[in-house]
Amino acid sequence: MFKKGLIALTVLMFTVSAFAGGGKNSIQIKGSDTMVNLAQAWAEKYMQENPGDFVAVTGGGSGTGLSSLISATCDIAMSSRNIKDKEITLAKQKGINPSEIKVALDGLAVVVNPANPVSKLTLDQLAGIFTGSISNWKEVGGKDEKIIILSREVNSGTHVYFKEHVLRKGKADGKEEFAPGALLLSSSQAIADEVAGNSSAVGYYGMGYISNKQKAISVAKDDKPEGYGLASSSQSHKPEYINPAIDNVLSGKYPISRPLFLYTNGEPQGLIKKFVDYILSKEGQDIVVKTDFVPVKK
Repeated sequence: MFKKGLIALTVLMFTVSAFAGGGKNSIQIKGSDTMVNLAQAWAEKYMQENPGDFVAVTGGGSGTGLSSLISATCDIAMSSRNIKDKEITLAKQKGINPSEIKVALDGLAVVVNPANPVSKLTLDQLAGIFTGSISNWKEVGGKDEKIIILSREVNSGTHVYFKEHVLRKGKADGKEEFAPGALLLSSSQAIADEVAGNSSAVGYYGMGYISNKQKAISVAKDDKPEGYGLASSSQSHKPEYINPAIDNVLSGKYPISRPLFLYTNGEPQGLIKKFVDYILSKEGQDIVVKTDFVPVKK
């Protein structure tokens, strides 16, 4: 199974191939670091089946990809977020009409050591743990042990997403940050390894990394039904805990998941349409699963 690590050498090889092929039959793709390995896997298989076409994939972040699309220095931008209104305005000023294509979903699992008795948490509890306001497992039904917080590094799109959607609960003006004592690790595999060997640790990563050496936490949204808190209804409401699984991400029930996008200038045409059609085909969506993401089509 592919992992979301760095494969810079492979990216470079295909970049060179793209330039060697000239502009006519080549596609330049830039953007989200989260999506680099996925896009590279698509490109590699696509070029095996279409030897006359060349696809170059480079990262740099979602903002970088969208800026490149706007400045007409790439054909496709990869983004793990929706394009912003100000980016659309700037694009139109430059004669670019961004067209959004959802190509995959990314479900993030929160994981603990299998020896940890805690198996379910609400988003509020997760926010408390990762900001440090909840610092001992006994506060959420576990053992009397200090919680060891593991996070991706700050330049990771996964780090940013988790901060914005779990710590800050999607509030644009949120100020919450990871606890000062959080250990920042360079890869999802590093978090998986640390959790496997530390019964007090908690971390997060793409759900494709889950193995029997970690236990995925079932997560409940903190939304309460209308009238919650009244004597007649407060006793009957129980949070619905959802485990990170493909079906739950596809249905939108699992609360820590996000769509992944490609952006093109206008509706895809010609070679770009051919490549996008491949991505959305059964073969392209099978590659989504192999690279630890969730397909938009089963």
